[in-house]
Amino acid sequence: MTTTVLPPSAPNVTPSAPTSTPSAPTIDNDFEQWADRVRRAARKQDAVILAHNYQDPAIQDVADHVGDSLALSRIAAECDASTIVFAGVHFMAETAKILSPDKRVLIPDAKAGCSLADCITADQLREWKAQHPGAVVVSYVNTTAAVKAETDICCTSSNALEVVRSIPADTEVLFCPDQFLGAHVRRTLGRDNIHTWMGECHVHADISPSDLIDQVHANPDAELFVHPECGCTTSALWLAGRGELPAERTHILSTGGMLTAARATTSATVLVATEVGMLHQLRQVNGLTDFEPVNPRAICPFMKMTTRDKLLSCIEEGHDEVTVDPAIAAKARRAVERMISIGNPGGGE
Repeated sequence: MTTTVLPPSAPNVTPSAPTSTPSAPTIDNDFEQWADRVRRAARKQDAVILAHNYQDPAIQDVADHVGDSLALSRIAAECDASTIVFAGVHFMAETAKILSPDKRVLIPDAKAGCSLADCITADQLREWKAQHPGAVVVSYVNTTAAVKAETDICCTSSNALEVVRSIPADTEVLFCPDQFLGAHVRRTLGRDNIHTWMGECHVHADISPSDLIDQVHANPDAELFVHPECGCTTSALWLAGRGELPAERTHILSTGGMLTAARATTSATVLVATEVGMLHQLRQVNGLTDFEPVNPRAICPFMKMTTRDKLLSCIEEGHDEVTVDPAIAAKARRAVERMISIGNPGGGE
């Protein structure tokens, strides 16, 4: 099954004024003054600031909580704040709204889409389901609310195996939208009745096997943290099985799993295959290990659309508010809750 990657979109928002070209601000001498203004504005608005691991370091450092999208959405649902400011991409803010329907959810730039989430639409999923009557749909949390509403069970990269194991072995599974995570699940479980949608995160897909091999040769004693969305994941597991990569030091991990592993590692060097924003958190939790990107060009332009100025104006002016149709939200919420009922979803993407 193939599909065309659609341009990122951001439906159901109250748009802000036109925004500038995406940029990646860095922490400088004005950081504390800016951060103080952001925090004062957040207190005034009864807002909690959530930042994804792939955000710019300055945005991460000013946030109340940093993590993957699902963990942050669960924090949003459990906290007392009436306003959620989600520094991430649009589907993440949607998920927060799904789990916190009575709270106001804001995103600094509503145009911040996601190449992976936009790989499949609700109409495409309905057509795929019609071709496989009786199949169970498993959708990655990196999907729109409309796709989640057509889904039986959601999953994260850390619990995808457990979610699919909960489905009877003789039942067809439609896994979307990430082909690399789907291939990882199918290969690990040895199930030929798992059909995978041919979508991808363009940033992770560009982290290639050649990038990985070159870095391993340059750092032969390093550990490897590889995100399952990466284009090199299948090759990494195959090469580790052949002995061409150190099997005991090659780890396929979600972003949450990377943080856990980073706290425990005693390696001098860890090579990290994911979006480079993750390096900031890894270095925060372990200052003794050198965390280096497998591909230093793995930068998500949509994540970097959240700038200091946009975050501040979002809080002070109350834009861009994310809404989800209540009927869609109710169906999408069931898919997320079914996942949670199977077991602790752990890290999200």
